[in-house]
Amino acid sequence: MSSVDINSVLSQIRTLSQQAGAKPAGLPPLRGDIATQGGQATQPGNGFADLVREGIRNVADAQNGASAQQRAFELGDPNTDLATVMVASAKAQVSFRAMVEVRNRVVSAYQEVMNMPL
Repeated sequence: MSSVDINSVLSQIRTLSQQAGAKPAGLPPLRGDIATQGGQATQPGNGFADLVREGIRNVADAQNGASAQQRAFELGDPNTDLATVMVASAKAQVSFRAMVEVRNRVVSAYQEVMNMPL
């Protein structure tokens, strides 16, 4: 590689890193700024456990909603049609599978960290 090629690549890298640092237009703002102190988040309630708890709650709500719609359809509720029941059931199934996949990856990462030599 010649020095001209290297300089061209370096300038492209700098341009891309500046673009990556800029906030893209059209994205919603984050929940709020998290102040850090010594690398630790000081804002309470935004921990990993809270995210997992919220995700589990959302999956449980989706499953309970799908079950309620299934029950209403079985009892002959005129406001509940089969398509709505099937869509709710599929959404609950997809969200449950996603939660299981997240759990599998967390367990895998934990096992990998535990197997690291000291």
